[in-house]
Amino acid sequence: MKSSGIGGMAVIEGVMMKNKSEYAVAIRKPDNTIEVKKDVYVGLGERVGIFKLPILRGIASFIDSLSLGMNTLSYSAEFYEDAPGEKKDGGNDSDKDIDKNKNGGKDNIVMGITMTIAIIIAVALFVLLPFYIMELLKGQITSQIARSIVEGVIRLVLFILYVRAITLMQDIKRVYMYHGAEHKAINCVERGYELTVENARKQTKEHKRCGTSFLLYVVLLSIIFFAFINVGQVWLRMVIRILLVPVVAGVAYEFIRLAGRTDNVIMNILSKPGLWLQGLTTTEPDDEMLETAIAAVEAVFDWRGFQSGNVHLNHLHVDDSDDEVIPAGEDEINDSFPKRTSAFEEVLFDEDDEDDEILKALDKFFEMGDDEENDSK
Repeated sequence: MKSSGIGGMAVIEGVMMKNKSEYAVAIRKPDNTIEVKKDVYVGLGERVGIFKLPILRGIASFIDSLSLGMNTLSYSAEFYEDAPGEKKDGGNDSDKDIDKNKNGGKDNIVMGITMTIAIIIAVALFVLLPFYIMELLKGQITSQIARSIVEGVIRLVLFILYVRAITLMQDIKRVYMYHGAEHKAINCVERGYELTVENARKQTKEHKRCGTSFLLYVVLLSIIFFAFINVGQVWLRMVIRILLVPVVAGVAYEFIRLAGRTDNVIMNILSKPGLWLQGLTTTEPDDEMLETAIAAVEAVFDWRGFQSGNVHLNHLHVDDSDDEVIPAGEDEINDSFPKRTSAFEEVLFDEDDEDDEILKALDKFFEMGDDEENDSK
């Protein structure tokens, strides 16, 4: 299975899908129709060159995800601000545009405040609270490494309890169903199936590049990072922990990114904890949710072009007798798909090309060093 590079998130009664700087939000409106909004979001990595570097690009991606996520959640909520089942009466299009322009600045300020408060609460709950608990137990556990491990276990338990608690909310249950629809649509594309409701329904609702996995590995990696903080002052240990959170997030991002593009035994085993936790944050969607997720994918991603350039993806046909999706044999795949990389793939995976160029440059540099050494001899 080859990574498509697209990602997304579930919103209120809908799905957002993002492909590079383009994103689309598909919302199942109260009248049961699907509205798709397509727009452009230029992230930190595209605006500031330094955020293309490893680790730093993970920090930038996390910030972009928060910003775009709040924006798309706010947009999806506009369709359901009135009583359940009633369509919001927003007037004609011109009135909506005027109201949007008037309230745009105010909404951005409120969104920024909300994001700041959410980050402060997360840091307090998952970083400072476990640290404070371990300070109280300092007399019982004398080893610094042991305290760090116990602190990490407390943080992990708090995180899992938090995830479990919000699953009890009725509105969140539907969001988690759309989360499952998002994963199924992406899995359908990346495994080479034609993107239909029938094929998407058969896919797994877990995905290695999920944000749930990312957050879990932030918690797990923090155990390792914080174990090396050995300073006397309590306030300084606390400050260092807070400052290390973006670094841990950057490393977790690199792991998730690698896991999503690697399909070997080791990475599959290491990805298991994240996939298990997704059992709490994803639920089997209905066909209407799958249809909504597919609409979001097709608005920003040429999945047919992606599949036609990948010889390892399954060329499928449907057996009408039992409606099962059947992959073609290996010979049929090789005959059906030319052994080449499409122009679309070259654009989609341009980060790989950049990495290859860097490696080639390093190889050339060391080869020049070897030649000079041989000449001197």
